[in-house]
Amino acid sequence: MLVFEGAAEVRLVNGSRRCAGRVEVKHNSKWGTVCGDYWSMNDAAVVCKQLGCGSAVGAPQYGYFGPGSGPIWMDDVGCNGTESALSDCEHRQWGENDCDHTYDAGVTCSEYTGFRLVNGSTACAGRVEVQVLGTWGTLCASHWDLLDAHVLCRQLNCGFAESVPGGEHFGRGTGPVWRESFHCDGTEAHLGQCPVITLGASPCSHGNNAAVGSHCSSAGFASLRLVGGGSRCDGRVEIFQNGTWGRVLDDQWDMQEASVVCRQLRCGEAGTAYNPPKPERGTGPVGLRGVRCAGHEASLALCNTSLPESAPAAGVAEDVGVICWGSQRVRLVNGSRRCAGRVEIYYQGIWGTVCDDGWDLSDAAVVCHQLGCGGAVEAAGSAQFGKGSGQIWLDGVNCSGAEAALWDCPARPWGQHDCGHKEDAGVICSEFMALRLENSDGCSGRLQVFYNGTWGSICSNSMTLDTVSLACKELGCGDGGSLETHLSYGRVSGPTWLDNMQCGEKTSSFWQCPSAPWNPQSCEDPQEEIHITCNGNSEPPGHPSVTPAPVPC
Repeated sequence: MLVFEGAAEVRLVNGSRRCAGRVEVKHNSKWGTVCGDYWSMNDAAVVCKQLGCGSAVGAPQYGYFGPGSGPIWMDDVGCNGTESALSDCEHRQWGENDCDHTYDAGVTCSEYTGFRLVNGSTACAGRVEVQVLGTWGTLCASHWDLLDAHVLCRQLNCGFAESVPGGEHFGRGTGPVWRESFHCDGTEAHLGQCPVITLGASPCSHGNNAAVGSHCSSAGFASLRLVGGGSRCDGRVEIFQNGTWGRVLDDQWDMQEASVVCRQLRCGEAGTAYNPPKPERGTGPVGLRGVRCAGHEASLALCNTSLPESAPAAGVAEDVGVICWGSQRVRLVNGSRRCAGRVEIYYQGIWGTVCDDGWDLSDAAVVCHQLGCGGAVEAAGSAQFGKGSGQIWLDGVNCSGAEAALWDCPARPWGQHDCGHKEDAGVICSEFMALRLENSDGCSGRLQVFYNGTWGSICSNSMTLDTVSLACKELGCGDGGSLETHLSYGRVSGPTWLDNMQCGEKTSSFWQCPSAPWNPQSCEDPQEEIHITCNGNSEPPGHPSVTPAPVPC
C-alpha cells in the first residue's frame, strides 16, 4: 500500500443531490472512478469532509449510483477517517486495479453537521437545534413528529422519544429557523439518513410555529433497546449498563419477560417472544442472564436475574428477542419518491402487501395521513407500482377515512385473502412530488412539478443556473443546462405551483431549495413559466424505481 501526498479533486456524480453520488477523482487532468473493494464509512467520511458536505451516512459499493466510465483511478482505499482528502488515504498505485465499473464506489453525506437538545432539564430533553455546515438553528414544528424524535433520541444515545412538545415549550431559539422537514420512518440511525424536503414550505420564524422540542426517555442505567428488527419495537433485546450496551441471554424466555420489555419501551402489548436464529445473535458483552419476570414489572431490571444454585438453567442461555404490537408499520415501495408507491405493512416481523379488493380513496387517505403525506389523490390497484412478494397481509380493507392506522380499519383476518400479488394496492398522496419536462424533446422542455395530484409549471422569478443544474440532475439529464427566456409554444392549462426558487451552489437537491409556498397561481404572467435545456441525455439513474402514472392535468 502507498500513501500519496497532495489533494486530488473529488466530486460526486449521478446522485439526486450535491452531497450524494458516485465518487470520482481527478488525476492527470482526467476524471475517473474509485473501486468499491474494501470501501468503508471511514473512506466516505473523508470524501464528505473534503467536499464540505458534513458527515457520512452511507458508503454504497458496487455501482449503486450507476457505473462510471474511463479510468478507475483508485483501488483498495484505506482511510482512517482523519485525512483531509481522499488522495491522502492509502491506496494502490494510481490506475492500478482489478475492478470494472460495476464496482464503482459511492457516498451519501449529510450536510447536517450537528444535532442537540438545549434548554431542557436534562441532556435528553430540550429544544431541537440543528447545525447546518457550522451554523446552529432551530426547526419549524410543522412536520416534526414522534418518528423523527425517536431517531434523534437514538442518535444522541437518549433512548426513545416520549413526547414532542411544541409551542416553545423549551424557550425561543436564536439564529436561523431552518425550513427543512425531516421524514423519518423511525428506523434510521441518524437524522441525516432521513428524507428532507424544503421546497414549497411556508416561512417560519421564531415564535411562529417554531422551536420544536423533544423529550427522550434517556439511556440511563438499565435502559433497553431492540436491535436488528424492522422497527424500534421488535428485535434482539439489549440493556444499557455501566456505560455500555449488553446482550440479554436466557434459556426460558417467554411472554412474561417479553411483556415487560414491550411495556418498558412503550411499544404496546407483547406479540411474540423468541430466540433469534444464529445469524442474528449478538457478539458483544452480556448484560443480563437468566431473567425471570412475573409479567407486571415496570422494567426488566426489576425482574429476578439470579437463578438459585439449586435450580440450574434447563438449557443453554441464548440471545432473546421480542415482537411488540407497536412494531406494526406501513410504508410505500417502488414509487419514484416518498408519498407514492405500493402499500406494505410490517406485521409480526414480516413485510407484506395489501390486496386491492375494495381498495378506494378512503383506504388510501388513512395510509397517506399515517405517513404524514397529506391527503390521498389516487387509490392505485392492479399492482400499478409492481408486484410485491411474500405475504399478503390484508384483504377487503374498508376504512372510513378517519382511522389512525390502516390496521384499525375493518378487514379480513391477518393473512387471510383470495388474492395474488398482481392485485397489490398502492397510493399516490397529495405530498408526492415529481419533476418532468413537458413538451420534452429528450432533455429540453417546460419544467413542471407534480404536487397535490396535478402537474403544474414553475415560475422564472429568482431562477438561477444552480436551480437548472439541480433539476437536470433530478431528471437524469446531466449536471447543468440553460434557461430559456421565451417559449416556442403556448401556455398549457393547469396550475403554476412554484415561484421564487432560491437554490444555492451548496443546495443538495432540487427538493431542498427554498421557495415561495405552494400556490396554484404563482405566476402573474404566463411568460414567466420556465423552459430549460439540459446538457445531458435522459438516462435512468443507477437505482431505478417505478414512476406512477399520475392523475392527468
